[in-house]
Amino acid sequence: MKFAPRSLLALVATLAVAATAAQTAPPRPVPVPRPVVPEAPVPPPPEVDGKSWVLMDYNTGQVLASKDPDVQVEPASITKVMTDYVVSAEIANGKIHMNDQVNISENAWRGGGAGTDGSTSFLKLNSQVNLKDLLYGMIIQSGNDAAIALAEHTAGSETAFANLMNAYAKQIGMTHSQFQNASGYPIANHYTTARDIAILSRALIHDFPEDYAISAVKEFEWNGIKQHNRNLLLWRDNNVDGIKTGHTAAAGYCLAASSKVGDSRMIAIVMGASSEKGRADAALALMNYGFRFYESHKLYDHAKPLATPKLWKGAENSIPLGVEADVLVTVKRGDYDKLKADMDVPATLIAPFKKGQQVGTLRITLDGQPVSSTPLVALEDAPEGGFFSRLWDTIMLWFHSDKK
Repeated sequence: MKFAPRSLLALVATLAVAATAAQTAPPRPVPVPRPVVPEAPVPPPPEVDGKSWVLMDYNTGQVLASKDPDVQVEPASITKVMTDYVVSAEIANGKIHMNDQVNISENAWRGGGAGTDGSTSFLKLNSQVNLKDLLYGMIIQSGNDAAIALAEHTAGSETAFANLMNAYAKQIGMTHSQFQNASGYPIANHYTTARDIAILSRALIHDFPEDYAISAVKEFEWNGIKQHNRNLLLWRDNNVDGIKTGHTAAAGYCLAASSKVGDSRMIAIVMGASSEKGRADAALALMNYGFRFYESHKLYDHAKPLATPKLWKGAENSIPLGVEADVLVTVKRGDYDKLKADMDVPATLIAPFKKGQQVGTLRITLDGQPVSSTPLVALEDAPEGGFFSRLWDTIMLWFHSDKK
């Protein structure tokens, strides 16, 4: 391409002006790369007052930190969380009702032998008290007389009620507990563990949220007598909404506590602390540690196919597999990317399968350590195919087997 002389002169002039402008214009700032901030290390859990303790994430049920979680200890009035659960379950089952009038027997009136040394709701002998008032009195005031009256009304006797307590405990996964009474008054062979109380607390919150809400009430007045909730954390932290205190000379100071921040909830169980303040400080420190250094993630949605493996002898050629509930995990901050998922499914799946039937297992691990294990189920019915399709698959399975 040729330029005319005038055009060439114009081009040279243009380039000269551009060069001059480039020399006089301020230089563009050079982008500075942002420094990579390393993930803050997660410290060990705090040293707290207590012979044994557990920090549990409510959403997943994972124990995030603990000290001697399975050592058997005396539960004192923490027992009443179990009593509360049984009464709530029997109400839900229609066996008893919140507006029932409950007779106060001599056994209940005397507080099961607790006398003046135990907590009381000041119930009158042979009086009739509304069940709801007894429930409030037991949960808020920790009344032994209220607990025994509820037990007798629910099961006919405190001994029969203790059998109910143990049956429900087994049902919700408490494997190291044995209950002999409804109040927690010291008696032989009446014990639990910090882990079991965490499991119980989680079940109460999940199964009976309206009843659980009673434990957040700061004071309760009945028959002209006002008493305050003994859980000091209700006054110290607005996120705390339960659960129950306990104390005897043998058990020490115990506390089951729970706190909710956003979508996260922590449960802290402290058994055998040295003081009322010590148990409150310990529970709060543990829950704050959980909120600060752990995070929950939803890994998989329920009822969405995670795999569609080959189905033999079925009306369809594959079967969708998934989980029945959302898969949640709670891990230390910064560990999310380290999670690994594996599906354990038989190599050969032969129809029929029913919707919801377990077919395999979804396992989540972190650094080779198990985090969760969830059943993989059939997301829809997978009936058998017709005669000829089954016959064909039978033939093909011979070759399939030979390739293994």
